Amino acid sequence: MMASFQKIVEGEQVVLIDFFAEWCGPCKMMKPILEDLKQQLGDQVKIIKIDVDKNPQLSAELNIQGVPTLMIYKQGKSQWRQSGVVSANDLKKIIQSLH
Repeated sequence: MMASFQKIVEGEQVVLIDFFAEWCGPCKMMKPILEDLKQQLGDQVKIIKIDVDKNPQLSAELNIQGVPTLMIYKQGKSQWRQSGVVSANDLKKIIQSLH
C-alpha cells in the first residue's frame, strides 16, 4: 500500500488526503466540505479518502492517531497536516498557497 500511496502523492498536482473511519461522526462532516472544495478548485487538487480501518498499515506508517486527519502533499512531500474538521475556505487557502 505504501508504494501505491507514494505513486498517488508524487505528481505535480496537489493531493489532499482525508483519513477517515465509517464510525466517525466528524468524518461525515468532512464529506460535504470536501465536495465543496472540489467544486471550487477543480483540477487544482486531487482529493483521496482513505479508510483507516481498511488500511491499518498505512495509517500506522503515517502515524494517524485520530480521524479525520487531513494531509496535503505536493510532489511526494507532505506539506500540511491537521486532525479534526477543517473548513473548505481554510483548505482552499492552504492549497492555493502551494501553487
